[in-house]
Amino acid sequence: MGVALKAKNLVTANALRMLISSVKNMEIEKRGILTEEEILGQVQKAIRIRREAIEGFTKGGRTEMAEKEATEIKVLEEYLPAQLSDAELESLVTAAISETGATGPADMGKVMKTLKERIAGRAEGAKVSECVRRKLKPAA
Repeated sequence: MGVALKAKNLVTANALRMLISSVKNMEIEKRGILTEEEILGQVQKAIRIRREAIEGFTKGGRTEMAEKEATEIKVLEEYLPAQLSDAELESLVTAAISETGATGPADMGKVMKTLKERIAGRAEGAKVSECVRRKLKPAA
């Protein structure tokens, strides 16, 4: 963050400042140091919040604010591990379904629990849920 401030890159500095604040607040709530997985969760949460803000700004015709949020997302994404491709995600989901013996939508929780550690910041939760839901959907 110090480098961003010295370079007068306020968008980057702001994004990092908000992330640090979020992590510190969660540590206070937890009363302890966060695990790497929890920190990655905070980065993903910050990105999700900004995506929602972009949607609102776009609907409200505030493109300059939407662009600022998009720039902050790019800054935050640098702190996530490389994201899984769709094929890699599908493969992990298929393996988790097989391992847990899941047969339908009622087993989604078991599959998601198995995937949680394997994916750890490499895919958005909504994307993972959608893939699991699609794979567990009963054949019509």
